[in-house]
Amino acid sequence: MATCININGNIEEEAFVSVLDHGFLFGDSIYEVISTIDNKPCFLNEHLQRLRRSAEGISLKIPFADWWFCEQIKRTLEYANNQESYIRIVVTRGVGDINIDPSSCDSPCTLIFVTTAHFYPAELYKNGIHLAVVSIKRNSKDALNPGIKTGNYLNNVLAKIEADRLGAHDALMLNPFGQLTESTTSNFFFVQEGRIMTPSLDCGILAGITRDIVIRMARENGFPLEEGVWPVEALDMADEMFVTGTVKQLMPVTCLDGRIIGNGKPGDITRRLMNLYQGLLDRIE
Repeated sequence: MATCININGNIEEEAFVSVLDHGFLFGDSIYEVISTIDNKPCFLNEHLQRLRRSAEGISLKIPFADWWFCEQIKRTLEYANNQESYIRIVVTRGVGDINIDPSSCDSPCTLIFVTTAHFYPAELYKNGIHLAVVSIKRNSKDALNPGIKTGNYLNNVLAKIEADRLGAHDALMLNPFGQLTESTTSNFFFVQEGRIMTPSLDCGILAGITRDIVIRMARENGFPLEEGVWPVEALDMADEMFVTGTVKQLMPVTCLDGRIIGNGKPGDITRRLMNLYQGLLDRIE
């Protein structure tokens, strides 16, 4: 069996959510994506902590404790019986009236999806991906804060559509002030004269779990690293680029807007960080 869905503790092979659920009607929901190692959740505590921060950010009360999520994820993984799995937790506002007022929603819906793991082709890690700076802006922190991982991802969807039209693997998005932020589902890093640079949380980005690990890992291994605010023009002098995410892990970027980065292959610092991150994963029990 490849895919199972756990709704409020009940495991189903096929599951349905009401058309009156505000997660469906208004994107009023939060979510997390978790990978596995040996079919066990990776960095589960960090993901559950961020899930709760997202819930607080939209004034949503999660009806279950962390131990419940751990238990239900384990049950669902065992039931799906995959070699490796992709896990997605979604908590919606629940069923309510057909208007944006959430006060009629008195029972949040909690879903845990488990399906076979998603893997990117090995050639992308060997040769890198192409990014395109798109016209679609990352949400302003004063509107829908990108630091809250909600189910409302339409601007990211539009950015991905534009990147596809431009022939790129993914988009690189700017905030309303023209500053670098992130890609559609991953955080962004670039390297300039041996120094690693990444947009700060103040730019309006998600506090990525893989991003945090890479930052900590880089500093522990003596790599100069700066979180800051940069215009897109700062990338003109970049020697290397890469993106990070739960599923992508650490993915090299070798082309931006049709311009080759460095020598067109993953750079030395990128490759060293990739090896360090893989070593970290290999040590997880």
